Amino acid sequence: MHPAFSVIFLTTLIGVGQGLFLALFTGQSYAAVELVPSQDSATFYGLGGIIAFVFLVGGLIASVFHLGRPERAWRSATQWRTSWLSREVIALPIVMGLIFVYSIMHYFGLDTVLYTSKAGTTLQLSLIVGALGMLFTFVLFICTGMIYAAIKFLQEWACALTPINYILLGTASGFTLAAAFASSNAPDLLGLYGNWAIIITAFAFITRGGSLIRNSRIKAKSTIQSAIGIRHPQIQQKAMGMQGGSVNTRDFFHHKTATFFKIIKWSFMILVFPVPIILLWSGMESGSTSTLLGAFIIQYVGLIAERWFFFAQANHPQNLYYQTT
Repeated sequence: MHPAFSVIFLTTLIGVGQGLFLALFTGQSYAAVELVPSQDSATFYGLGGIIAFVFLVGGLIASVFHLGRPERAWRSATQWRTSWLSREVIALPIVMGLIFVYSIMHYFGLDTVLYTSKAGTTLQLSLIVGALGMLFTFVLFICTGMIYAAIKFLQEWACALTPINYILLGTASGFTLAAAFASSNAPDLLGLYGNWAIIITAFAFITRGGSLIRNSRIKAKSTIQSAIGIRHPQIQQKAMGMQGGSVNTRDFFHHKTATFFKIIKWSFMILVFPVPIILLWSGMESGSTSTLLGAFIIQYVGLIAERWFFFAQANHPQNLYYQTT
């Protein structure tokens, strides 16, 4: 398929926002049961939530550039009974709304303690909002991944690993950013976020590597005969049947060489996984915010390459006909 950068930035940016919010909620949940020290509500959870919200807004803005008629975007939510895209369109604003409320409650000190146990465990109103946000965040991850996993004729996408990779890669980038944010605003939580970022990145390496191995062994179900609807055993194609390009030649193939394709694959495998893990470990040892921020930036650049490769690797059956010159 031809990768659209609007969708690449949509999926990677909202992934960071979702992952960062999950990290913040994890930290607050741990603090509620006194597993980690409590942090200043406004400067950490409030500001961190705003940053997560900004990433989600950035992804939403990127998605607009993928629409031919943006004024009709609302119609994409009408098929929620059968379409994962419609479900994503509904889930995204819900997640954004919950994260916005979560952030405002912390930033302006609007949170309320609803219950305190004898052991000191507290239940805050923001935890309830955060729990709802966490639930819909995972719903959004699943909807985004299933948009592609549900397309059965694109064999590279039609796999349970697709939504799993969306969840793990987005969460990994969010926790990596949380580690950098914590190093300057909540050093007590640096170990929590840094270690979880390493663990999630390692799991993402296993699942993404697994999907690459799976896709390299796919046996195509389509043939030149099924592509054009003719069952004759001997068919020789001379041309694609047109003098100029069309939507078939533009939107269903990446138009890059095999060498470029291989470079992108190995680039993201290095930038998304081993390099951030090394920088996270080094940043936790030294407490260097710049090193940890570098881990996030490098990982995000790698995620852009990963998402490009993800879209480009899907081989539409129509390419059996239209990519022959």
